[in-house]
Amino acid sequence: MKLFTDESGQTIVVAAVFMSLVALGFLAFALDTGSLIQQKRMAQGAADAAALAAAEELTAGDPTNEQTAANAVSKLNGFDTTLATNPAVVTLSTPASGNYTGSAYIQATVSKPIPTMFLSAFRSSWATMQVSATSIAGGAQVSQTCVCLQGTSGQDLYMSNGSKINASTCGIVENSGSSNAIGIVGATLTALILGTVSTDWDNSSNVNNGGTTGTTTIVQGITDTCAGSPPAAPSYSSCVGDPGGSGGTYSFGPASASSVICYTGLTIGANSSIDTLKPGIYVISNGYLTFDTGSGGHSNLGGQGVFFYLTGTASLTIQSGANVNLVSGGATESGGGTAPTVGIYNGVVIYQAASDTQAMTIDGGSTSFINGGIYASGAAVTLNNGSGATVEGGIDVATLNMSGGGTLTPTADINDGNLSTGVAKLMQ
Repeated sequence: MKLFTDESGQTIVVAAVFMSLVALGFLAFALDTGSLIQQKRMAQGAADAAALAAAEELTAGDPTNEQTAANAVSKLNGFDTTLATNPAVVTLSTPASGNYTGSAYIQATVSKPIPTMFLSAFRSSWATMQVSATSIAGGAQVSQTCVCLQGTSGQDLYMSNGSKINASTCGIVENSGSSNAIGIVGATLTALILGTVSTDWDNSSNVNNGGTTGTTTIVQGITDTCAGSPPAAPSYSSCVGDPGGSGGTYSFGPASASSVICYTGLTIGANSSIDTLKPGIYVISNGYLTFDTGSGGHSNLGGQGVFFYLTGTASLTIQSGANVNLVSGGATESGGGTAPTVGIYNGVVIYQAASDTQAMTIDGGSTSFINGGIYASGAAVTLNNGSGATVEGGIDVATLNMSGGGTLTPTADINDGNLSTGVAKLMQ
């Protein structure tokens, strides 16, 4: 009778049954998890395809077809929006934050409830699991480039403490490949497009302390080159010393708008002098081109139809309190009319030779109106506290540093190239 009353070994049987159930649970979990992971991968592929398809429609100028195209390619990738049971949903939107904001980008989110095989046995709410994925693609957008920063490494554009760039009608190109190529700290940058060669620049860490790029479309990894095509350097022979005087009335410049004069340096508006700039071609060799406060609220009189070529170690300084007005050859004067032409230099006001790497400085409290392009591909340009510069033309420099309320308002002209976001492509 002991055979029937002995309970030894029952624990082993119970344990075996329990372990079998646990193993079955893990198997069910593994099978359903594997299926969901596979569906997640498919959802990501569908989201990538949907974002690209919508961006291509945007590029083609047919935004009304974006949703149809996105739904169609999502179906091809296993996420069908027309199913009667558990249909997929494809949602298109404009990214609201991150590096890729603005109307040139489309965010596609693909989602679908996926039935599970075993998990519902453990919890009814697990009978279906929602799987989703999101992608962002960029459509093509084109603008003229009005600011070109040619430094290839490090930080080429730094804005701080209330400074502003107002380039609302044109684009800015940054040629540095560094992760900190652009820094906007408590400052405002507005442009149609901000394009950077860098592929790992992150506006979340480089735009801070109240800094903003507003609605500017940001494009990373561009291949466009923004270097302008300045005219050939003027020919000149001997140079004369700085004729700038102090406290008097002076007139500077060549004999005619088609002729050239070379100065070893030129100081305009020193010690309340009244200085008039004649139209023509100015060469500054190895010295400073300096604008001081002048008299009667003007650093210079005249200045219509002028072209300055800086070479050797020459550099430009616009001092605190200066009020500078320069108009390129053939351009519209601020008071109306057309400035005298200067031949191949029409449309350009300042051209610093590429081999001349001396810095340009616009000091605090100065005001500059420059109707024409500035080419100084080797120069670091600083726009200091409270200074304002309106440049009706392209700016092509190595680096630009702005601070303390300094404001730059550039516009594009016919000498500037185009910046394009290119064909539709995945961004993230």
